[in-house]
Amino acid sequence: MRDNESNRDFEAIRRFADEATVEPEAIARARAHALELGADPVSAPVGAQCAVIAAATAALNIVEIGTGGGVSGLWLLRGSPRATLTTIDVEPEHLAAARGAFAEAKIPPARARFIAGRAADVLPRMNEASYDIVLVDADAEGAIEYVEHGLRLVRAGGTVLVPRVLAGGAVADPVKRNAVTSAYRSLIQETQSSPAVLGALSIVGEGLLQLTTTQSDGR
Repeated sequence: MRDNESNRDFEAIRRFADEATVEPEAIARARAHALELGADPVSAPVGAQCAVIAAATAALNIVEIGTGGGVSGLWLLRGSPRATLTTIDVEPEHLAAARGAFAEAKIPPARARFIAGRAADVLPRMNEASYDIVLVDADAEGAIEYVEHGLRLVRAGGTVLVPRVLAGGAVADPVKRNAVTSAYRSLIQETQSSPAVLGALSIVGEGLLQLTTTQSDGR
């Protein structure tokens, strides 16, 4: 009985946190369009957390892998209005939706760069230690590879953000061992034990893994 009550309390807290997040109109419209296209944008609570991190780090250069139809990019730019965002997606239709969402939100064209292609092909060509934030919202099976690229691309003290790492709660169930849960478990375990990053796992929304690279003593 106590376990059932604890589960209900947890779900109530999580639901309250989700419903308490107020999404700006421009982002809400972008979300509606993204869902019509079949894109899977980050939830509002996760977007809000990304915005806070962008604001707290005064991010100026941001990369996102997976546009979500512009939803995640708008949240990041809301947090850091002076930032320039590079967004990468294999789906041209999702990139077009993001471009339209940014224009509707009156984001200056110079603040966004859209790259169509596979992240695995694009990321190796990008300059290392040049970005403040890298958001990895791509296929789970490639998450570890993309995070490795992200940690290479961010500056010392930069942050890599990975939404969806809880896979709807499946990652917490040791019985579930499909490709997605295994990939995310490995990612969480490897990064939490790494001396190269400071890691935190948020359980709000669909979950958000936050990895900030440690700075050298000589900074």
